[in-house]
Amino acid sequence: MKESLIISPSILSADFSDIRNEIEEISSSGLDYVHLDVMDGMFVPNITFGPKFISDLRSKTDLVFDAHLMIESPERYIHDFASAGCDIITVHAEATKHLDRAINMIKEEGKSAGVSINPATSLSEIEEILPSVDYVLVMSVNPGFGGQKFISYIPDKIKRLSEMRADSGYSFLINVDGGVNLSTIELLKDTGLDMVVTGSAFFNAPDKEIFVHTLMEKFFN
Repeated sequence: MKESLIISPSILSADFSDIRNEIEEISSSGLDYVHLDVMDGMFVPNITFGPKFISDLRSKTDLVFDAHLMIESPERYIHDFASAGCDIITVHAEATKHLDRAINMIKEEGKSAGVSINPATSLSEIEEILPSVDYVLVMSVNPGFGGQKFISYIPDKIKRLSEMRADSGYSFLINVDGGVNLSTIELLKDTGLDMVVTGSAFFNAPDKEIFVHTLMEKFFN
């Protein structure tokens, strides 16, 4: 069994008017990652922020910037997000006609590369790119908005992905994004998961350090 679980709070659920303090709360809760949901209003029905916002944040924290690009043709902006200070850049398989090119562009920028798939997208759609990626992000809600309900068939999908990884000897980490809270985390036990994105459950928690501890405890026990 793994000894740790990477938790990456999504600032999509944070108070943007107080974003500096929200970022500091992530650090003070003992976490090392922050999830940056970038939406363009085209690939998903919402608009969030771009490279300038991320660049401004970069000077305020040492957290690992885990950027999730929910944008059409993400290869157009990979250089911009890399230059803004993102450490991990994840693109959607459904958002580009040239997934291999996009992953290679991220690597050429010296960043960790991830591929994400929507809930109903088959794992077979990304099978060819698995040897090249550092992360696979499985969406457990339909992307676009925070606070959605966790989709029940996702744990089985993650198990299949974990089996594919083991069978082929790949080293990518498996991440899940959407509806992860103190109840749904128990559905993800023993799936092979390495990382979770949590949004409203984290930022709405009265004590974020206790929330992180409880989430870990429920995942491993």
